[in-house]
Amino acid sequence: MTRPSACYGLNGLILGISAERSELWQDFDRMLGSLRIGEPVAPDFRLEITETDTLDETPNGSLVFDGEVPEDGPCRMIEDGGIVHLIFPGRQIVAINGGEGWAELRISTGTKAAWTPSMLVLDAALDAGGQHMLHTAGLTLPDRDAVVLIHAPSGTGKTTTSLALATQGFGLCSDDAMILNVASGKVVAWGLPRAVKIHQKTAEMIPQVAPCLGQTWDRNGEQPVSLERLGAIIRVENASARPVAALLHLARSADGQTRLVAMARTDAMVTLAVDNVRTGMTGLLPMQKRRLATIAGLVNAVPTFQLEVGARPADAAALIRGTLD
Repeated sequence: MTRPSACYGLNGLILGISAERSELWQDFDRMLGSLRIGEPVAPDFRLEITETDTLDETPNGSLVFDGEVPEDGPCRMIEDGGIVHLIFPGRQIVAINGGEGWAELRISTGTKAAWTPSMLVLDAALDAGGQHMLHTAGLTLPDRDAVVLIHAPSGTGKTTTSLALATQGFGLCSDDAMILNVASGKVVAWGLPRAVKIHQKTAEMIPQVAPCLGQTWDRNGEQPVSLERLGAIIRVENASARPVAALLHLARSADGQTRLVAMARTDAMVTLAVDNVRTGMTGLLPMQKRRLATIAGLVNAVPTFQLEVGARPADAAALIRGTLD
């Protein structure tokens, strides 16, 4: 019997997924639904998902990580040559071979799927095509098909700043996750097309988003808003890869004033690497080394700035346009 399958286009790379039933890849469809390809094609990276009553939780290899993963709980990572195993005891296991372009996800019957393995598989698929996902927002300039990347640790205000810029004519690619490719010698980026989580404080600072919001907030004071709904009030860009015009490191202004100042490339690389490159008990895994090389390629190719945002984030729009134009 043929297993249900789906294919997604990741800007030149095809991710193919097969499973016993389509519900098992709903996390991927939630992230990548707009990138789904109607007709099945030969994938560059393939994922097979299976439900099982027994999980092999003791694969061979070296322990890389053993601890708690936010939202998903206890987790172990084991590296065995070219294969990385991610184990969530009693729930699910994923084995990834990036060099050969495949992954196998085993889910314990009747358990809730963890989110982390889906992201790790997506990372591996992108890496196989020379692309890397970075924790940055991305917006197109008002009069150019070029992207500015905005980096900051979670909670600093990327979403608020991104939406404020979007109300001033910038186009939203992503408020949180951008995919970079520096392999061709040109630095290009595209946004992961997933819903934007808007915090109550963001809604208070940017009242233009009110028509997109419902009445229910989660325990973190947030609610997800689809890109389709946001598209009614701002310009939402498609997932095409675009040249990167600048990298901005976001910081909170100490005096309430918004300013844009030059930032040393070494400082920009350190701040971006700290937030995006993970080390384990055995040091950097090969994929993390390649991610670090992508970051180095980015900061060496584009101007880098620190964007200090004050009480009125929208003020940053004129500063960015004036500097980059």
